[in-house]
Amino acid sequence: MMMTKSRLASFSTLGLFALAGTFLVLYATPQGLGLFDDSIAYIAGARSLLAGQGYRAAWLASNKFVTHFPPAFSALLAFVGLSGLDPLRGTRFVNSLLFGGNIFLLGLSTWRMTKSQLAGVAAALLLLINPALFYVHTTAMSEPLYLFLTLAAFLVFSQYADGASKRPVNFLILAAVLSAGAYLARYAGLALFAALLVALLILHDTWKKRLIYAAVYFAAFLPFALAWALRNRLLTDNATNRSLLYHPIAESNLQLGISNVAAFLLPIDEWRKALDQIPNFFPTLIIVLILALFAWTIFKTWRKFFNPASPAPETLSFVNALYFFAYLASILASMTFFDASTKFQIRILAPLYLSLIALAVYFICQLLQSARNHVRFIIYLIALCAVAFSLYGLNAEVVHLRKGGQGYASFQWFDSDAIQFLRGLPAETRIYSNEVAAVYLYTGRGGYVLPDLVDPVTNLPRGRFDEGAAALQADVLSGDAALALFDVAQRGEAEQAVYQTLTENLRLAFKGQGDKIYTAFP
Repeated sequence: MMMTKSRLASFSTLGLFALAGTFLVLYATPQGLGLFDDSIAYIAGARSLLAGQGYRAAWLASNKFVTHFPPAFSALLAFVGLSGLDPLRGTRFVNSLLFGGNIFLLGLSTWRMTKSQLAGVAAALLLLINPALFYVHTTAMSEPLYLFLTLAAFLVFSQYADGASKRPVNFLILAAVLSAGAYLARYAGLALFAALLVALLILHDTWKKRLIYAAVYFAAFLPFALAWALRNRLLTDNATNRSLLYHPIAESNLQLGISNVAAFLLPIDEWRKALDQIPNFFPTLIIVLILALFAWTIFKTWRKFFNPASPAPETLSFVNALYFFAYLASILASMTFFDASTKFQIRILAPLYLSLIALAVYFICQLLQSARNHVRFIIYLIALCAVAFSLYGLNAEVVHLRKGGQGYASFQWFDSDAIQFLRGLPAETRIYSNEVAAVYLYTGRGGYVLPDLVDPVTNLPRGRFDEGAAALQADVLSGDAALALFDVAQRGEAEQAVYQTLTENLRLAFKGQGDKIYTAFP
């Protein structure tokens, strides 16, 4: 009876943390979630689905079928939109609920991983107060949904691997379906698929079981991924709108990644800047942590794979470690071979952060089992400091978010005179812009992207720039189009040089707040 009460108390605590997370996102975003280019793509795609037009790039005048962004998040927003709630508003409620759901699932999976209810509660608390992961849930992106599906897949897979059901294969199929859902939320979901597939090949003790259950998992995953790829191939002759091409990761991108990981490890800016004065402190710390986790993963893999009779590693901790390296490899491969525009932003790193929290709690529990009293005191002190640091960072993040919307949700766009000018143009006027997402969001019109010298995805020259610039100028001079350039002074020299070429012989019809709009001469 006491055990039942203890479990009920733990479930209740996880539920309270989940509710707290949901309301905290709502409290921190009174103007709505942060909106960026990808946000507008998902919202426009959801609106297109609601309108019965299919999954289209409605934020662009071309209104082509979308392949670059997988459909799960837009489909979820469209489903919520059936209630009458516009996807722009729906994102706030969806991601707030997903934050609560992710808190609950992480707590539950860590509880199962460590066999400790207190550890599960601790993991849930760490997610609730982590400023980086909280920020991810306050932007209208697909990461919260991807994290939810990933955590759910972990839990279901552990149910299968641990044999906790009379029909474990059903859980394996469900794990495959959840993995497919994660893939349809973000293409990086292939890392989840790969991690669980590798886990199957390692955790089973005979090759017959390894191959049979790996085939079952693959067969359950394949229809979803194949259907999406075939749809894209039939509609656009491209499965994912990505091409294989080598482009090494820029040093500035690596520095961004180090900076963001450092902020995750130590959310207090002043202390982090002080440690930055120590040469290579954070790069060394990150490398040491990765190598230590890699060594542990290899040891567990080697022992079980080559000695199948040995005890299997704890499922969830092992799968989290496999996933950590699978995901890390996937984003490195994406940046190097598929999409040079991908950066080590917080949202890209978020899945790694989630696994690190779970693994940190797991390893701490392992240490506490054999540690002496003075070592336990040190561990508890470090854990307490981690909670204090996170609370400090979370408070700063919430205060910052409540000052105003982020990205396109900011007052810069709400109060933009340039946007007001564009709204006053005739409805049939075509609008070229360096911010087509903002044009769509605030005028309801699909925009035209500007010709450019370099393709940000491939990092290669686009070609035919002069032809594109001439066509744009001719369209504007005909009186049927306008050219809107936002935040001109804040752009780099290369961008400003392109703008100068595009605006030659055009009339400056509006200038204000750093924005410029060009039209034909009267």
